[in-house]
Amino acid sequence: MRVYASVTAVVLCTASIAPAWAEPQPVSVAEVSSPKVLSLRDALQAAKAHQPQILLARAQTAAAHARADQARAPILPQLSGTASYQRTTANFVARPGAVPSQFASTATATSLDTFNYFSFGLQLTQYIWDFGQTTRKWQAARATAEAQHATEQVTALQIATNVQNTYFAARAQKALLQVARDNLANQDRHLVQVTAFVQVGTRPEIDLAQARTDRANASVQVIASENNYAVAKAQLNAAMGVEGSVDYDIQDDQLPPVSGEDLGTEELLPEALKQRPEFLVLSRQISAQKLLLSATKGGYGPSLGATMSLTDAGTNISQLALNLSASVNLNWPIFQGLLTMSQVKEQSANLAVLDAQLATLRQQVRVELESARLQVRASKATYGAVQEAQTNAKERLRLAEARYRTGVGSMIELGDAQVALTAASAQLVQAEYSLASARAQLLRALGQQLGA
Repeated sequence: MRVYASVTAVVLCTASIAPAWAEPQPVSVAEVSSPKVLSLRDALQAAKAHQPQILLARAQTAAAHARADQARAPILPQLSGTASYQRTTANFVARPGAVPSQFASTATATSLDTFNYFSFGLQLTQYIWDFGQTTRKWQAARATAEAQHATEQVTALQIATNVQNTYFAARAQKALLQVARDNLANQDRHLVQVTAFVQVGTRPEIDLAQARTDRANASVQVIASENNYAVAKAQLNAAMGVEGSVDYDIQDDQLPPVSGEDLGTEELLPEALKQRPEFLVLSRQISAQKLLLSATKGGYGPSLGATMSLTDAGTNISQLALNLSASVNLNWPIFQGLLTMSQVKEQSANLAVLDAQLATLRQQVRVELESARLQVRASKATYGAVQEAQTNAKERLRLAEARYRTGVGSMIELGDAQVALTAASAQLVQAEYSLASARAQLLRALGQQLGA
């Protein structure tokens, strides 16, 4: 029976950006001597520069900071200028109640003669105070921008974890390809040996047929492994957010042990709560919501502002009349149909939602940390056991080959030993991938990035 191992990886998305090694970039596989080799650090740098989700989060952060600047605008002085020109008649029209009746009843002549009228003006308006409504909205917008920046960090952490998992999946497929090639090389050697034995009559021809069949099956497995390796590299390209050829090789990088991976959950939890950017997102959102609540409560009070205007007008542009005016304005919406009260209730409820999300996140982080820590422990134990199994399988094959050469062993015994070694080697590859993936998940649970 043939046993083959396969490793799959989850890919977040695809993109249409040239790969880091296809164009001059700070980190490029093209800079590595031929043959092209991609390291894990190269892959992480390429994802940081090209992954569309990171680029999207980065743009959203810039937009959030711009909105915060917009929220600050009403606090600053507002200066506007006007200029107008009219060509108009000058017929007087009395308005009842605005002109004494004796003049209003007097008939005036109507003329179609027109005159120029020029008008220029400047108006300066300054916010003074509105019980914190405007200033706290600005502060809330800044806190929201900081929350978006933390969200960008969350996205970067998720992408880094995905790239690590996909990278080690591709590395595992490379290792499985080597296992298949080693198996083919052994089958070639066995075929030569069996052919010689059959020719001298020490072994039946059925052994030769079996050896040829085993060699053909090993060749098929090499072809399948080569295809799986290419597919895994295509998935890695997608995880990095690049588009290009898979004509490169995966470097045999290892994910080093995570600091504290042998500690318990209670020892690791404080570090996770401190480092996870999701907590920073919620803390900034809660700060913003508290400021919005305070700003909404300011709607119960009045608002105070000042205005200064300058006008220069007349029928002759060289003889305009200058006027200045200044005013202080107090506006107090005394009753608005309980609008402010309803808005305060809404903002209070939104704050309660964020508090509940924070409590949920704490529980989620604990579960993720516990799961990742246990997976690392199980993967390390499995890796040690599989190493021992491979060592024993190699020894079994060595003994089977010796027994077959001396005529004691059978072709079935030799084939079973080869299958056992191939299966043990594939299991070792799977164990290496599982350990690397578990450590990547533990880094994610702790809110850390490789090399950060």
